[in-house]
Amino acid sequence: MTEPQILLEGFLQALAAGLLVGAIYGLMCVGLAMIFGIMRVINFAQGDFMMLGMYVAFFILVGLGVNNLFGATIGPYVAILLAAPVLLLFGYLIHRLLISRVTGARTAGLEGEGHYAQLILTLGIALVLQNGSQVLFGSQLVSIRTPLSSAAWEIGPFWGDFVSVFINKGRGLAALFSVLAILGLWLVITRSRLGRSLRAAADNPEASTYMGIDVDRAYRIAFAIGTCITALAGGLLATNYPFHPFVGLEFVIIMYAGVVLGGMGSILGAFWGGMTIGLVQQLSTLVLPTQLQNTAIFVCFLLIVILRPQGFFGRVVERT
Repeated sequence: MTEPQILLEGFLQALAAGLLVGAIYGLMCVGLAMIFGIMRVINFAQGDFMMLGMYVAFFILVGLGVNNLFGATIGPYVAILLAAPVLLLFGYLIHRLLISRVTGARTAGLEGEGHYAQLILTLGIALVLQNGSQVLFGSQLVSIRTPLSSAAWEIGPFWGDFVSVFINKGRGLAALFSVLAILGLWLVITRSRLGRSLRAAADNPEASTYMGIDVDRAYRIAFAIGTCITALAGGLLATNYPFHPFVGLEFVIIMYAGVVLGGMGSILGAFWGGMTIGLVQQLSTLVLPTQLQNTAIFVCFLLIVILRPQGFFGRVVERT
């Protein structure tokens, strides 16, 4: 291969990896956007909800025998889909029992509109989940194994007999699930009565109350869906990424960066924000050491925020 062919193949391979990883990051960011964008709750525990989704999927796969029932190839994805409703219920209960105490109408008169209490509460939830998971599951790395993670599709060659792109089958299927989940959620938000109530509660909670919308219920549903979506993303990520009880710390900042890049309150914007982070992370390896991937992400983040503070799909409006 000539040097231009080597450079082109490296660029195309990094681009493909960025798209696949970015799709999963985008799904994570959409989960947080449901909470941060609709409720304006600063949730430090979002990364740990993702971690919990990974472990629930792992124990459904191994402990309930899903791996034996559906096989090593399909079993992991069945376990991930079964873990999603478990985390949906978990998020619903967490909001009802804890988060609702520091959000909604009861915090309207508090200093900072309850954000200080939200910070402390969600940080406490994160610490409980991290340390509780370490006690229950141990600190060793585990993963949701699938044979697809060690196989790839070849696309090409594009230049004579050279310049092919290899798509990891595990990541490719995870990216496909992510896109389908985003499309399904987008249809619910834009086409259903539930979606209209969630958008109304996000835009103007007081007016929504006068229109007969139960804002607290809308917030509870948004929190449950956000937890479920992020847990689903965590399960998909776990098919290619070993995890441990503190893995959430590695991704919660990426989630917030993606939500801000996409624009507050925008579901599709959060997805494209996560996609941008995945692309920057992978393409930066062409010119930077792997250790500086996060540096490249946040340099890009700062540049975009400086040039367009409202994000890709955000609106320049004053929140009432």
